[in-house]
Amino acid sequence: MAGGPIDFWNAWAVQILVLASLTLQVILLLLAGIRRRETSWRLFRFILWMAYQLADATAIYALGHLSFDGATRREHRLVAFWAPFLLLHLGGPDNITAYSLEDNRLWLRHLVTLGMQVAGAVYVLYKHYVGTQDMFVLAVILMFIVGVLKYGERTAALKGSNMDSIRSSLKKEPRAKCHFYLDERPPKGGFKGKMDEEEFLMRHAHSLFHICKHAAVDSSGSMGEDNREIKVLEHLTYEQRYVLMELELSLMYDILYTKAAVVHNLFGYCVCIVSPAAAAASLLVFQFSGKAGHSRVDVLITYILLGSALLLEMRSLLSALGSSWTLPFLCGTRWSWLQHEVLCGGGWDRLRRRIVSLHRLIKVMGLSTWLRPSRRWSGTVGQYNMLHLCTRPSKRNSPLVGRFAKMLGSHSWTVKFPEELKQRLMMYIQELVSDGKVSTQGIIREKWGEEALDDCNLHDDVLKPLKRKLGVEFQEGVIIWHLATDLFLLGENRKKATEETMEEEAFYEESVRVMSNYMMFLLVERPYMLPGLSQSKLYRRTCENLVSIWSQEGQEHPAPSCGDLFRLYDGPNSRSRSSLQYRKKLAEIVQKENPDITDEVPRVRYAILVAQALVKNENDKKAKGKYSSLQVLFYVWRDFLVHAANKCSRESHAEKLSSGGELTTILWLLTEHLHQLVKHNR
Repeated sequence: MAGGPIDFWNAWAVQILVLASLTLQVILLLLAGIRRRETSWRLFRFILWMAYQLADATAIYALGHLSFDGATRREHRLVAFWAPFLLLHLGGPDNITAYSLEDNRLWLRHLVTLGMQVAGAVYVLYKHYVGTQDMFVLAVILMFIVGVLKYGERTAALKGSNMDSIRSSLKKEPRAKCHFYLDERPPKGGFKGKMDEEEFLMRHAHSLFHICKHAAVDSSGSMGEDNREIKVLEHLTYEQRYVLMELELSLMYDILYTKAAVVHNLFGYCVCIVSPAAAAASLLVFQFSGKAGHSRVDVLITYILLGSALLLEMRSLLSALGSSWTLPFLCGTRWSWLQHEVLCGGGWDRLRRRIVSLHRLIKVMGLSTWLRPSRRWSGTVGQYNMLHLCTRPSKRNSPLVGRFAKMLGSHSWTVKFPEELKQRLMMYIQELVSDGKVSTQGIIREKWGEEALDDCNLHDDVLKPLKRKLGVEFQEGVIIWHLATDLFLLGENRKKATEETMEEEAFYEESVRVMSNYMMFLLVERPYMLPGLSQSKLYRRTCENLVSIWSQEGQEHPAPSCGDLFRLYDGPNSRSRSSLQYRKKLAEIVQKENPDITDEVPRVRYAILVAQALVKNENDKKAKGKYSSLQVLFYVWRDFLVHAANKCSRESHAEKLSSGGELTTILWLLTEHLHQLVKHNR
């Protein structure tokens, strides 16, 4: 009985491993697209990560098993034919090569592995097919060639996606002049639909993509004198500019994490054409070959491998030909006859229209998540609030339960970024660039918040304490102003809005709350997306002191109830009565005279001083400035957000693309484009 499982494994190990390898490839193909967007489907992300980690290991182990299997030649000839398919699986699907930037840096390791696995496959095939005269050897040779090509293609993609390789390619390779084949302005009568508008913007995203690549690798190389394609920005609305940036970042994702860089060139297209043809020929050869003496299970598995290879390679070919990446290839090719036939003759336009129509059908059918995941950012931002965290029942303050709460109610921890706020941020960036407040390298000159406060024409009694509390380090400033924002918004001394200003004040309050909680979210969850030194220790100490103050005032929560269970779903912007009540109570306690705050919690004290200055600006007629305190907070947080986008490391922006992207990355890229537009117009 004890030997049963071992005997079963010895008899069927290769079959199980080969089918497992194929299954992992299908999972990678179907789920790879969800990485383009921030998603609450954490289970699918975990499955994708597991499939990525297991795919190579499974195929390599299966090849090793084939190499050392002791079966006779006749028994094992068909199973040995599976070795080329394992090479094909090691090549992976076209829509995922790297899971993170670190994978691209390890391309040399993949090159060594490529050599070893190809040698292993050669050994297996030599051992079982040398001296064989039948036609079946043709199928073996064809699939071996395809397997080596696809595996080599993946290794080349990893090398080409390395930041150093991209930087080198910018200096060597001339960019495709796509703008010669594009309309500079949107159609006068408008677009027929959203799909047509996105297609127009996608083509211009390719035309401007060299700006994104230069910015991503922080290249100091010249973009050339002829940069006229940048003029298209002058004819686009703010919303269209925003979509254009999203699409360019999706192209950057293609370069960094898929095979786009190696598929969409002459050699890549040849591989795309040869692979399904070779798979089809191998399937036909196998169909008409003798199968006597082979296990029915092995024959069935071989049909599955050949059929799936044909389907996957046909999908790869159709995706490559219909991809928007074909445009820069056609624009950059030296074959003028091909450009004339395909571009000038309208052949590629007709193909793309059919592709766009298919995309529209897929969207209507509700299958876009799987068959065509959106290239655009999800439009949501994370939210994190210190007062909210510190007033949750103490048992929920543990990191484990906190993470569990986020998994249960992840929709409550993100918000849709307001459209009007998005537009005002873009207008502000345009103003910064136009007024020369960005250096020749595209970096904002002023310190965060200072110019925003100066522009508000505040009284000295208000301006001085606010300026002094912007923080020595950027992240320190975020902590101080985040607390100050909550103390002000939750305070009882705020001036009430009039009927005339109610709508505007509501916009400012919502925007301030969203930006404040978003910046705090980045500080806690993604500190690498913020400039300057990490202040995680300062954040933890501040939280500990706030919890201590909350407890010392006797604000322990009552015995757990059913209502407490539902509070697990409460996010930082929760408007539930209990959550809001607790936050207001803590804000009141913090603003009282408290020796602990004065001596041990300087950032909380700084936040109190900022909140007091804002209240003074609201209520003291002598100290009142040109703008309301809500407007002051809006301008300061706007400045914090744009500075975070502009001064975040380029590598962090690129890394975040692998998990849905970030608002700050879009704002950073927009700044780069507007900077190039201003330079071009001078």
